[in-house]
Amino acid sequence: VAPAAAQSYPNARPVKLVVPFPPGGPVDVSGRILAQHLPRTLGQTVVVENRAGAAGSLGAKSVAAADPDGYTLLCGNISTLVVVPAVTNNRDYDPGKAFAPVAKISQNYEVLVVHPALSAKSVPELVAHARANPGKLNYGSAGHGNATHLAAELFKLRTGVDIVHVPYKGASEAVTGVLGGQVQLFFAQSSAALQHVKVGSVVALGVASPNRIATAPELPTI
Repeated sequence: VAPAAAQSYPNARPVKLVVPFPPGGPVDVSGRILAQHLPRTLGQTVVVENRAGAAGSLGAKSVAAADPDGYTLLCGNISTLVVVPAVTNNRDYDPGKAFAPVAKISQNYEVLVVHPALSAKSVPELVAHARANPGKLNYGSAGHGNATHLAAELFKLRTGVDIVHVPYKGASEAVTGVLGGQVQLFFAQSSAALQHVKVGSVVALGVASPNRIATAPELPTI
């Protein structure tokens, strides 16, 4: 029997990169930048496929169920790989078993942004306003169990405020909710938030990081 020639990877097949969130959000932007550069290394086309829903778990589940041949990749984040599997009762996938980590491609921190019409211009002012108006402020998230949801719930726990959760399908929709005034605040990823902060569409009160970030050194830490 003649030995079969070993096939190099990838071989005459496009590589699919699944982004488990809607177009326009921070994970989607990172994935599309990556997809532009990967063909130079792989020598094959990389196709981005958005499969949004359930805080990113639908897209992650589809990759977990795909053939483990390296032709289906996941552009995951802390929500899909850590938070959602930890806080949901019915796990559709086990990140530690379903995925093999390849590379870290970006680092984001949540920036607390508010609608410009809100009188609060600092975190202490926001806390005071929320305590004086329990249940009257809405906060957006990128979905139930998403890291942006967890950040706001931790904020509620630490400050004792009563604010109402309004989940969206992704970060870009949640930002749009703040811009339109449907929600008053949102813990947006820095890559998605700062462009709107610079033009005054939203007001940034602080960043959820241990230290100030280089892209917005004027923002205090929360």
